[in-house]
Amino acid sequence: MKIETFEMERWQSQWENVVEYNLAESGVDPLTVEELLGGPEAVQELGRRQMLYNQGNGTPELRDRIAGIYPGAKRENVLVTHGTCEANYLATWRLVEPGDEVVVMLPNYMQIPGLARGFGARVTAFHLREDRDWAPDLDELNRAVTPRTKLIAVCNPNNPTGGVLSESAMSEIVSVAERAGAWLLADEVYQGAERSGETTPSFWGRYEKVIVNNGLSKAYGLPGLRIGWTVAPPDLIFELWSYKDYTTIASSVLSDLLARRALEPAMRARIFDRTRSILRRNYPLLEDWIKGHGADFSLVPPAAGAIAYLRYRHNVNSSELMKRCISEESLLIVPGDHFGMDGFIRLNYGVPPDHMHAGLDRLDRVLRTVEKVLGARG
Repeated sequence: MKIETFEMERWQSQWENVVEYNLAESGVDPLTVEELLGGPEAVQELGRRQMLYNQGNGTPELRDRIAGIYPGAKRENVLVTHGTCEANYLATWRLVEPGDEVVVMLPNYMQIPGLARGFGARVTAFHLREDRDWAPDLDELNRAVTPRTKLIAVCNPNNPTGGVLSESAMSEIVSVAERAGAWLLADEVYQGAERSGETTPSFWGRYEKVIVNNGLSKAYGLPGLRIGWTVAPPDLIFELWSYKDYTTIASSVLSDLLARRALEPAMRARIFDRTRSILRRNYPLLEDWIKGHGADFSLVPPAAGAIAYLRYRHNVNSSELMKRCISEESLLIVPGDHFGMDGFIRLNYGVPPDHMHAGLDRLDRVLRTVEKVLGARG
């Protein structure tokens, strides 16, 4: 098996801990351990934990907490993974064989299409349309799905657009999957990061072959725990657990414990309130910045996630523009190229306001330099 370069992850892992200003993330400013546990005494108690191997599929207590989020689910429906990334990997690895057809929503986090091609599948797409406020082209979905389709992969709320599927669109996607007998994998890692405060409905329970992947990195502000999960039929969960034996074996005992704390119902509600308050506070600041640039940018307002997917008018490749940001201003932003869409950038607005303002000022300086260069060429 040969895999293609996962451009966005390679970009971020190479630069995120090097630059002075990072507007490339897609979650909110992370919580501290003390904020999660409630005080220094609880942190000290954590320090007395013995560093054992954790249960491979996640402790029963954590799986019960996760199952409680999904009506009708039980711990047997849950596999705890090393972030949502491992959940996506395991499901794709288990389901996709050479010659299979995989249909993917685009734009999207590009892990699943890259893996599917690596596993020998034929990957086709249906698109979210900017002129429809990032609603899906369901006619294109119907054309893309055939009796040979093994897997349909969606991301809702969506990365990078921040769009949320309507109830009717979700129903149609489920109907298409059922008609083909295909598995439907829903990456729901941005659920809980809605500016409106209304939690995005899950695909769970809508069809017997639904797989839901989620985790603590985005809406929960806990990316350092590296805790994700898959919710699926028990037989598939048991198989995925055997695949996990070949990858990470088990999550950290400390991460499992802290995840249980985060998923206590009252704490989960407080974390979501925190996330949404950050987004509601920061989004108007970003909106004012965009308005101050006239026709230079256009944006379909994101419904969820700490991400804005901006179209820009400057006649320069998005990767080249973002490389300038790194080299000239020590600023990291994700180019639209990484989603197969030049002319866009994905910008994070979940950071502290002073960090965001400083990052946007640096982006302004790069844009002025680019405009001078383009003007001189013209």
